[in-house]
Amino acid sequence: MTEFLVTGGAGFIGSNLVRRLVQDGKSVRVFDNFSTGRRTNLAGLENKIELREGDLRDAAAVRDAVRDVKFVIHFGALPSVQRSVEDPLTSNEVNVTGTLNLLIAARDAKVQRFVFSSSSSVYGDTPTLPKREDMTPQPLSPYALSKLTGEHYCRIFHRLYGLPTFALRYFNVFGPRQNPKSQYAAVIPLFINSLLRGEPCTINGDGGQTRDFTFVEDVVAANLCCCRAPASATGAVCNVAWGNRTSLLELVAMLQKIIGVSVPSIHHPARAGDVRDSQADSTLARKLLGWSPAVSFEEGLRRTIAWFRENPNP
Repeated sequence: MTEFLVTGGAGFIGSNLVRRLVQDGKSVRVFDNFSTGRRTNLAGLENKIELREGDLRDAAAVRDAVRDVKFVIHFGALPSVQRSVEDPLTSNEVNVTGTLNLLIAARDAKVQRFVFSSSSSVYGDTPTLPKREDMTPQPLSPYALSKLTGEHYCRIFHRLYGLPTFALRYFNVFGPRQNPKSQYAAVIPLFINSLLRGEPCTINGDGGQTRDFTFVEDVVAANLCCCRAPASATGAVCNVAWGNRTSLLELVAMLQKIIGVSVPSIHHPARAGDVRDSQADSTLARKLLGWSPAVSFEEGLRRTIAWFRENPNP
């Protein structure tokens, strides 16, 4: 029996988890269609993992991937608010139907834990900060709605079928192996890539918008906590973040200081569907999962910059 199935295991967060599992001596099966994941993220692991190339929309392939596994960690998705605004149908097919295919397969295979990757985007642009899990979600994009729908499906499968599920709402995860070259890339890899080349950062909006940035190792740890949390915690939806707020202007200043450059930023109009401010209350994850973040924002930035310097063409 394989211990872990990691969907989207060739993606940014997924590949970091896969490397941690291999390092810990666990048996790992990766399921990915490489639409956004990259084979280079799994370089050096070819003989240490089982790789299944397939699509979440293919119910038969999903069922086969889940067979004989203990834990399902579900990162597989079409990421990006902007992508979902441009193509809501495909985002729904992958993120909603794909997740439902996986839940059905996990239920039938009687897996021990199912951990779903959700998003802080489900909260929308409500002014109340920090965001708590008992707040009414108000998704502003098809992507956010697809993640909220996945959460509800997890709850339903937990209550109806007894499948032990968890849903983790991530807040702006960053770290090594995050792709800076995608047209939907997140701000930190984009900014680092620009500054290392001595080029200006491009900020959408005035730069005053704030985010709760969380280093990828802490997100990996939260997923592993779900696999050993007490049975009473199953069915939970938890925020996973530091609980801090950093504006994009502050982020650029920190990156310039660490890298040792000074380049004026370029401002473009704000993007549709983006929220203004984001900050998490992670009390529930600390209480139910026994999780707490260990890597400070500045330390995470230093590690990420070091990785990008060592991998100039990731």
